[in-house]
Amino acid sequence: MRISIRPEKGIRVSLPLRGSFDKAEAFVHEKLDWIKHHQQKIAQQENRLTLFTEETEFRTFSHQLKLVPSEKPDVKARLHQDFLEISFPAYRPVTEPALQQTIRHAIEETYRHEAKVFLPQRVAFFAERFGLQFGKVTIKKASSRWGSCSHTNNINLNLHLMRLPERLRDYVILHELAHITEKNHGPRFWALLEQMCPGSRQLDNEMKTYRIGIY
Repeated sequence: MRISIRPEKGIRVSLPLRGSFDKAEAFVHEKLDWIKHHQQKIAQQENRLTLFTEETEFRTFSHQLKLVPSEKPDVKARLHQDFLEISFPAYRPVTEPALQQTIRHAIEETYRHEAKVFLPQRVAFFAERFGLQFGKVTIKKASSRWGSCSHTNNINLNLHLMRLPERLRDYVILHELAHITEKNHGPRFWALLEQMCPGSRQLDNEMKTYRIGIY
């Protein structure tokens, strides 16, 4: 059995196919202290989330968000050249949780689109500068990692890098490119990374102030 707690999605209990409701309920009671502890953390994260309204000024990497009340009953998201337009039924409060989740999903898909356009070019730019050969660049939505480098030198990058300041986005890319030469985080890795990205230790600490998926 497993319990998960996620911002805006509440508590979820997963149990085996033949598991019973009574056993799941007992499992929840057993883990009640753990649940309460993490509920407090989740509440703090939810309080940090942006509440999107028509007056909210929000911009992704290269698109301005526009929320437009509509007479139509459906919620529609359209990505234009320089703005993301989301139309929603005028009779529904935009602060409604379901609408807020839809808006966040559309924003995340916008980040995904931007990441696929921008990040591979940035990886290629730095790889050429430092004479490094990489495999392919894959854009993913990971829950805990900003990036990784495989043993075959494929670079995996989190789409949420598009939310970061340029210096931190570049730091993550350079961090993963340094792993092409040094596969661990030993002294030689950090010495190499410092040559490629001066101030890398400070940037690494700064990365800890950002949470994946929180905006």
